[in-house]
Amino acid sequence: MLILGGTLTGCGGDGGGGSGGKVGLRFTWWGNPDRAARTEQAIKLFEKRHPDIDISTSFAGFDTYKAKLATQAAGGDAPDVMQLDYRQIDQYATSGILLDLGEHPQLRTSEIDKGLLATGVVDGKQYALPVARGTETMAYDATLWRKAGVPPPTPGWTWDDWADAMRRLAASKATEGRTGSTDPGQSEDIFEIWLRSQGKSLYTEGERLGFTADDLTRYWEWCTELRKEGAVSRAEQTTQMDGTVENTPLGRLTTVSDFNWDAPTSGYAAIVGEGLKLAPLPVGDDGTPGQYFKPSMFFGASAKTEHPEEAARFIDFLLNDKEAGAILGASRGIPANDTIRQDVLPKLEGFDQVISTYQEQFEGRLKDPPPAPPKGDTSLQGTFSRDYDQVSYERMSPREAAEDYITEAKAELRQ
Repeated sequence: MLILGGTLTGCGGDGGGGSGGKVGLRFTWWGNPDRAARTEQAIKLFEKRHPDIDISTSFAGFDTYKAKLATQAAGGDAPDVMQLDYRQIDQYATSGILLDLGEHPQLRTSEIDKGLLATGVVDGKQYALPVARGTETMAYDATLWRKAGVPPPTPGWTWDDWADAMRRLAASKATEGRTGSTDPGQSEDIFEIWLRSQGKSLYTEGERLGFTADDLTRYWEWCTELRKEGAVSRAEQTTQMDGTVENTPLGRLTTVSDFNWDAPTSGYAAIVGEGLKLAPLPVGDDGTPGQYFKPSMFFGASAKTEHPEEAARFIDFLLNDKEAGAILGASRGIPANDTIRQDVLPKLEGFDQVISTYQEQFEGRLKDPPPAPPKGDTSLQGTFSRDYDQVSYERMSPREAAEDYITEAKAELRQ
């Protein structure tokens, strides 16, 4: 996810030391100016209630933030409280960077789904708490879909149903020469959901691969067949993707649909127009869903903070306080706290309301999310896309690329 942002110094403090005898906490996050403004407003409320605590803040776009936080963490200077991505939890926890939040009972977790809560657990300790949740979706142009005469996607459709729909969309004159979908072969995220719908997983609890070269070969052979049939995008289109919706095939209006996480699909609205709809991902042949609610981000605290009690109190406020929840709204996604979410949902507007309605259909129907992926997964995401590029350009067979990926993955994970 790429979000434009800047840096912001706010709410007093002197970089963590406090002033006038007050406790000083540093809090950093990634985001955009709207998230920053809402966060600053919530912090002012916290400081009003806790006049003995000063919060100093900074924010940036995701890539800049991630690089800066990594530098701070490596130098032993991680901020007292920080916003974390799913793929940072294992690495930072096992490196001794994060505080065990489970040791602070004033930090309430009873209103957060247990499955979602478990994603912040590493080696039995709660190192991070989920702030909000998201899930995968298929964004599509319903206007073109209808003109093509293809039955609309419905809950419970299978991967075979999806593939048939992509073929029919691509073959229709009404779709203006577009393919049905972005080729899912390059996406580790979609491969994981496909695996889960087959009863398998990307990683096991022991942080080992949960699939074999045969599984990956089968997936990439299936994608290759669809690509050669013209049902999904060509290699030249998928290799131009850079993490923004604008540079996806759907964003460039060369496909009718695309898989993505629900929150970023808001970027398609200005491109696709009023025809933009969200559909659930396909399920396995036996009806097993691979889709899950994933924490869109977490809050954690530094293991070296001089003020762990105050840091825990501040995180508790951001996650559980009703007034703070009203201020923050869905600026970090649909809240993970059940009570806060119910308070926030009726007030949502625009695409936040679309996402809320989309998520509502899955309440109680999805399996628990997987644990936070091992630290090597960040690198392996790039390896996955790179190896499939070799397949899509026909430089390697699906089998050769799958075996290459398995070898590199095991080395990265030190298996």
